[in-house]
Amino acid sequence: MHQPHTTFERKPLAAAIGAALLALALPVAAQQGGGLGQLPPPTAASPSRVVDPLLAEAKVAKRYDLGQLFQEALANDSTYQAARFQYQITTEQPSIARAGLLPSLDANASVFRRYYDLSSSSNSVTPNFSDYGGGLQLSVPVYRPQQWQTFEQAKLQVAVGEATLAQARQDLILRLSRAYFDALAARDQVIALEANKTATLQQLEQAKREFEVGTKTIIDTNEAQARYDQIVAQLQVAVGTLLVRRSELEAIVGRDIGTLAGLRDKPGLALPQPNELPPWLKAAEDGNYGVLANRVSVEIAEREIQKARDGYKPTLDVVGGANRTRFDGSQSTDTRFRADSANIGLQLNWPIYSGGLTQAQVRAALAGRDKAGADLETARRTAANAARSAFTGVNYGLSQVRSLESAETSARTQLESTQLGYQVGVRILLDVLNAQTQLITTQRDLKQARYNFLVFGLQLKAAAGTLSDDDVRAVNALLTE
Repeated sequence: MHQPHTTFERKPLAAAIGAALLALALPVAAQQGGGLGQLPPPTAASPSRVVDPLLAEAKVAKRYDLGQLFQEALANDSTYQAARFQYQITTEQPSIARAGLLPSLDANASVFRRYYDLSSSSNSVTPNFSDYGGGLQLSVPVYRPQQWQTFEQAKLQVAVGEATLAQARQDLILRLSRAYFDALAARDQVIALEANKTATLQQLEQAKREFEVGTKTIIDTNEAQARYDQIVAQLQVAVGTLLVRRSELEAIVGRDIGTLAGLRDKPGLALPQPNELPPWLKAAEDGNYGVLANRVSVEIAEREIQKARDGYKPTLDVVGGANRTRFDGSQSTDTRFRADSANIGLQLNWPIYSGGLTQAQVRAALAGRDKAGADLETARRTAANAARSAFTGVNYGLSQVRSLESAETSARTQLESTQLGYQVGVRILLDVLNAQTQLITTQRDLKQARYNFLVFGLQLKAAAGTLSDDDVRAVNALLTE
């Protein structure tokens, strides 16, 4: 089995920032939906040229999508691996419990050296001799009610283990998806701020040129400089956030994640079916893996009560044995001889009084059943609340996506109009910068809304217990190739 990676190479901050910028797989203008196409080209002094080679290299770099990382996370994620090993432990419990209901056969052997000193008034004999031998002991359970309950509980524990493992697989899908889209969102923020910084620098240089020729005042230059400095500060924070988000994803996958595939510009997003809350609530209360595990736990608790009450009952076993012992002498003679023996019979054990142990165990088992029932109700409410929250997030999330798509179109139109107004002198540079920032912010928010919609959709299916690898492939199909 492929072992998960537990350590990562620690890189200097500068190298890490370079790797983060290398992960920006799409050019700045393309990421922004072409909304900055009307801006003048960068000047020779623009520091964005330092990032351009990284972006160009990222275009040809191998990209890893959600489906590829999920397959690696199945083998490398330590949390999921722990759940798999725990399930393997659980599957052995029925065999362990069954052993108490099956015959047992033991072999024994012994070697002794005997020393005696026999004295009388007439003589004194000091015989020293050895005896050695072995035998078999057989025990066949006939009636052990408590052991039968233990065996039935062990089989039910396997069902709990299956539900727990399935829940762990769903949790892995959710953790990986959240980390993946969080990394994409952090990358979008860096790209947006980098584009904003480049455009602001261009506007700053243009304002300086116009001030030098006397067509604009120093106010435009100062405003552009202040905006540029603010964006540079925000970009430093965004790069740090990107590094953190990538590290969180790497902790799940177990390796450096390289360049991530982004979401398509116009992914096909659709509401869940059925698009009504009651069916999802019922599915969550009946099919959620946490609910299933707790429902079986209630049955295990019921059997624990019967197991405790069976402590009053007797146990019956068939026992037998065969032994052979050889002697090279005895206390009174040096003659060698052999002794064979065998026995078979029934052994009954009926507890009469155990100091109140059985009564206390019954009371504890009754309380355990009540606790299991309360845990089941909690699991139902938690699953229903998760389904309700995810269903609301999906429906309102898609509405937000549609609104932001309209807002993006309006923001692009506003930027074009503001740029035209600036050229004819009816708008100032600050208006252009504000319009540009509005467009970039709207595009970033639109991508974030799409990420949230997809994650809410996965959470809704997880709450209902239907989240599977097919859903990972469905989301993965929305990513760029």
